[in-house]
Amino acid sequence: MKTILLVLAAFLAARLCAGGLPAGSGKMNSKPKYETATLAGGCFWGMQEILRALPGVAETVVGYTGGKTEKPKYEEVKSGVTGHAESIKISFDPAKISYGAILDMFFKMHDPTTPGRQGNDTGSQYRSAIFYHSGAQKAEAEAAVKRAMASGLWKRPITTEIAPAAVFWPAEAYHQDYLKKHPGGYTCHYIRN
Repeated sequence: MKTILLVLAAFLAARLCAGGLPAGSGKMNSKPKYETATLAGGCFWGMQEILRALPGVAETVVGYTGGKTEKPKYEEVKSGVTGHAESIKISFDPAKISYGAILDMFFKMHDPTTPGRQGNDTGSQYRSAIFYHSGAQKAEAEAAVKRAMASGLWKRPITTEIAPAAVFWPAEAYHQDYLKKHPGGYTCHYIRN
């Protein structure tokens, strides 16, 4: 019996040193489980700059979604012919920031009442949209629209599209982290209170 206990103790010690116990063993996984949010609200540069700073946001990627063209390029998207919106894909830790909190910031950082327009940018590629990844995200998006309308921040009706997430095409490398690379570059995004 003593030998069996020593073998079992050695096995458990080896598992702990190798990165943990088997799944379901009761040991908590120390790696966060990230969720994805995909949003469109005008030029993706300014959106990325604000959203990346939120505590709990692990990664942001700018790109194109919601259209019909495969592997679209910026020149095509900006012409409006692809149907895509300039968007941002966000990986976040729901233990640190909720999807609802991200959406509440989304509604403070762009004008959701101007279809196909943000600041100087016009066209369907600059529309306001929430691309949900689950039924729970769809319900939260609908609730966030109601919260934004009730906030009094916007005097006109909110026109934000709520649609299922589609293929997300990352934008060209020069668009990624644009305002980090070019401080003071163009943006029409700021936080409204």
